[in-house]
Amino acid sequence: MDKPEWRISDGLVPYQEALAAMEARVADIRAGRARELVWLLEHPALYTGGTSAKPHDLLEPARLPVHRTGRGGQFTYHGPGQRVAYVLLDLAARRLDVRRYVAALEDWTIATLARFGVTGERRAGRVGVWVTRPDKPPLPDGSRREDKIAAIGVRIRHWVSFHGLSINLEPDLAHYAGIVPCGIADHGVTSLVDLGLPVTMPDLDAALAAAFEEVFAVRPGGNRAGLDSGFPGIVRPADSS
Repeated sequence: MDKPEWRISDGLVPYQEALAAMEARVADIRAGRARELVWLLEHPALYTGGTSAKPHDLLEPARLPVHRTGRGGQFTYHGPGQRVAYVLLDLAARRLDVRRYVAALEDWTIATLARFGVTGERRAGRVGVWVTRPDKPPLPDGSRREDKIAAIGVRIRHWVSFHGLSINLEPDLAHYAGIVPCGIADHGVTSLVDLGLPVTMPDLDAALAAAFEEVFAVRPGGNRAGLDSGFPGIVRPADSS
């Protein structure tokens, strides 16, 4: 299959504009009128609430614009200095079920962070990518603190994915105080710059592009590089429409 279009938008893309563009592209991909798309962008400062968002987790509703969205997950923050990657892929053609697709997004993020010497990790029951913070005081139970550096929230329509992930490069982390990020109150958030890494957005984009090829590239015969070649069958997502 053809490689996805790789698009990088300059400036800040309004959220509703991005959502409308994704909706149209999903329809075109399903109809065979367009290639898959990986779209890298930044949004103005705002909160989004996914299908599992709880009203009490929006702590400061007047702080920033709030957009309810059909992606999975709870409340998160988007804003300048955060790289958002919207990933519009034909999951049926790639023989990816939803569970494997989300795991592949995590793999992609972890491989991207590794290029800067950052060890990103999964945590059971907490979608996204986390880093341990031995530089911070431990939690009351004595365990190490962990901060989230990347969030993942997806939606599937007719087996075409949209929405995707966000990686914190240098956003205003103070805005996370207006929500309970992803419904998790016991852990914090961080960014590459917060970890002391002078990474630029072009640096991050280059790392994302290289890591994407490792994780999502389709080899002859239909197998994906970096992913198990077996296929247990498609599990229909509750959020598909």
